[in-house]
Amino acid sequence: MSERTPPANLAAERAVLGACLLERNAIVALAPVLTADDFYLQKHGLIYAAMLACYHERTPPDLATVAERLRRHAQLDAIGGVVFLSDMVAEVPTAVHALYYAEIVSRTATLRRLIEAGGKVTALGYNEQDALEVTLDQAEQTIFAITQRQRGSDFVPLEVVVSDYFERATQHPEQPTPTGFYDLDRRFNGGWRPGNLVLLAARPGMGKTGLALSIAANLARAGRGVGIVSLEMSRDELLERLVAMHLGQDLRHVQQQVRAGDRATLDALGVMSSAPIYIDDTPAPTLMELRSKARRLHSQHQLALVIVDYLQLLVDDSRPVSRVEEVGRISRGLKTLARELQVPVLALSQLNRAIERRLTPVPMLSDLRDSGSLEQDAHIVLFIHREELYDPNTAKRGIAELIVAKNRNGPIGSELLRFVAPTTGFQNLQR
Repeated sequence: MSERTPPANLAAERAVLGACLLERNAIVALAPVLTADDFYLQKHGLIYAAMLACYHERTPPDLATVAERLRRHAQLDAIGGVVFLSDMVAEVPTAVHALYYAEIVSRTATLRRLIEAGGKVTALGYNEQDALEVTLDQAEQTIFAITQRQRGSDFVPLEVVVSDYFERATQHPEQPTPTGFYDLDRRFNGGWRPGNLVLLAARPGMGKTGLALSIAANLARAGRGVGIVSLEMSRDELLERLVAMHLGQDLRHVQQQVRAGDRATLDALGVMSSAPIYIDDTPAPTLMELRSKARRLHSQHQLALVIVDYLQLLVDDSRPVSRVEEVGRISRGLKTLARELQVPVLALSQLNRAIERRLTPVPMLSDLRDSGSLEQDAHIVLFIHREELYDPNTAKRGIAELIVAKNRNGPIGSELLRFVAPTTGFQNLQR
């Protein structure tokens, strides 16, 4: 069987180069989206690399300057001389469609990289030495790196940053992930931003899982997908909590009502069955496994939020020397996952016991358990504090204070929510 020719469009490559030589400002739009490696013909890549070099040196990349740069690096003869450059300029009457041709060049380059990645994945399949989980993760990383390359770029001039930012802000505004709690969403300017790592920490019994599920339910009602990695509770336990919140009834009675055939409870189960919430309750998953599953789920269902309950129960694959190092690696891994998927990751976390020995047991950043990396890596750190757990006679029964201890893109402070003890859920506080 004859060898197939890799995908390429040489006419589009020449059109891109000709446009850049014809209109010196064309390179401004192309530099962030096209690299020299994207060209199939080596000489085309050399020419484009020379154009980029001129551009970054603030030299107009025209016929004379590009030819001179190629000559200085002994590459002019290799690409066909000045005549080859002049011919490309003559072939392009206008530079208006430069970006269109650049997208064609980029697309065929991506297809070639996909073919190359396929070969690497095949080689991984024949390697029987590594553990299966490691091989699968390497295969996924190989393919995922191609999509990341499409998003990523090298250093970008501020001129391009401003142009891209203005276009996104006016034509494709960023879609935050709202929590469904009005005061909280106002504080975060509509919700959590894509790529944010949000840390929700509290002592046991404060309602971490309940708050996370309340947020998940709010998103699901709006038709937005949520992935939940539950390391502490089974999927049945999470379902019972979601049903109890939906009905506003005591969590302890859900299973009994199901067995009794209670119509309202069965209807609630029907509502839950169509909610875009996806649960993985695999015990003791590794960080590598979590990231792999989250990537697949997001590619299938376009998630708005990933919830990890809770962070300290994750296992790092790299055999760290200490617990502090392990939690730090897990924290950075979740932050990377949020950026890869471009969705917020809500990671639940324990607080250390030192808080119980204080006269006023209100959480602080120093109470985060096992690692200072948690505070450093998180874009947002939230604490739950319920005064009724420390003072049964308080006037704030049923009131939870949600403390915003860190907010990288806004003010810190606190908001009040209603805690519904029978359901373990949270609601907006009526004022």
